[in-house]
Amino acid sequence: MERYGQVLLIAIPFFLGLILIEKVYGLLKGEDKTPLMDMFSSLLSGLTNTVKDVLGLSVSVLSYSWMVEHWALLHVESNWAVYVLVFVVLDFQGYWVHRWAHEINFFWNKHLVHHSSEEFNLPCALRQSISSFVNLFTFFLLPAALLGVPDIVVATIAPLHLFAQFWYHTRHIGKMGFWEHIIVTPSHHRVHHAINPEYLDKNYSQIFIIWDKLFGTFQEELPDKPPVYGITRPVSTWNPVKINFQHLWLLAKDAWYAGSWRDKFRVWWMPTGWRPADVAARFPVAKIDDVYHFEKYNPESSAALKTWSLVHLGLLMLLSAYFFGHLGDIGSPGIFVYGLFLMLSIYAMAELADRHPLAWVWELLKTGLGFFIIFRQGDWFGINSLWASGTYFVAGYLIFSALMAVVLNRWGKVETATPTAV
Repeated sequence: MERYGQVLLIAIPFFLGLILIEKVYGLLKGEDKTPLMDMFSSLLSGLTNTVKDVLGLSVSVLSYSWMVEHWALLHVESNWAVYVLVFVVLDFQGYWVHRWAHEINFFWNKHLVHHSSEEFNLPCALRQSISSFVNLFTFFLLPAALLGVPDIVVATIAPLHLFAQFWYHTRHIGKMGFWEHIIVTPSHHRVHHAINPEYLDKNYSQIFIIWDKLFGTFQEELPDKPPVYGITRPVSTWNPVKINFQHLWLLAKDAWYAGSWRDKFRVWWMPTGWRPADVAARFPVAKIDDVYHFEKYNPESSAALKTWSLVHLGLLMLLSAYFFGHLGDIGSPGIFVYGLFLMLSIYAMAELADRHPLAWVWELLKTGLGFFIIFRQGDWFGINSLWASGTYFVAGYLIFSALMAVVLNRWGKVETATPTAV
């Protein structure tokens, strides 16, 4: 956990730097593909996922270490060939986990957030799930476990495999010639994120495109069919916490209201999007029928709200950086209290961006928790030992953010989504 926090202090600035480069490049070309509030929501989503991972809020039903210890038939030494083998095995696993996430109702909930942006850009790569608390798919690593591949190899390759999927979330790179036949390219992944009928549920591969070609799920990007992005049941919010649990909540309601006990059970395991007929008739859900003509989610935001959203995000990232860099010093249960504070902050910020009339209530709850921590501990998780005025800075931030939430809520009437042509 502590080592992961240290890695994040390096990885996060790197990703933010690439996002900034994409934004500036788009502006200079007059083809900005990164709308400000969409980017804001994506960054908030990335932060929620990072906090969840740091806190270890998920368990594996079957751990890789246990499989190696009990089932290994051989014990191979770590060398470059083993690292390559593990990378390929992880990629094969990734294809099938990804595919099932798209094809089974229950598993779609853990992946929906990644497709929730109606844009396609580097920030949307950071939209990762916080709703999955149990890992069921470790058994895909059985081939490596049988060979006795050390768990340190898997632990090293796994984050590299994940980070290698970041770069191809962009519209600024066209087709890449020879590489189109070997690896997943931006063109391949644009198809995957598209909701055009021709593109739905295609190109599940994560690094090597060969898996899609082997298993019949490959689709080339067509010159006369520009991809349209998002999901067919729009989330209509910037709030990553809400996005993470929307589909799960829909499934729970469908199971509750279904008249048939058979439907109550199978709604979870049917193909993604399936609903019991009686429930769908009683409780229809908005769905995009014509992907070329629909309104993108874009609530009216004043310049003041946009500016404060970015400033606030920057301040929260500073507090997050302190959290990631001092996990060992903060210890338990402090890290979980800190994690709750960060999650509450993200929720409040997103509610304000959505122009929700009660956003200020969430901000005041966060402020109350922040001051409770300060009064209880005497400082902000030991920050005074590094910076004598650190706690005063945090207290000032808490007061100012609460005031801004109240003022911005009062200034702006809550708006409905502004139509945006697709």
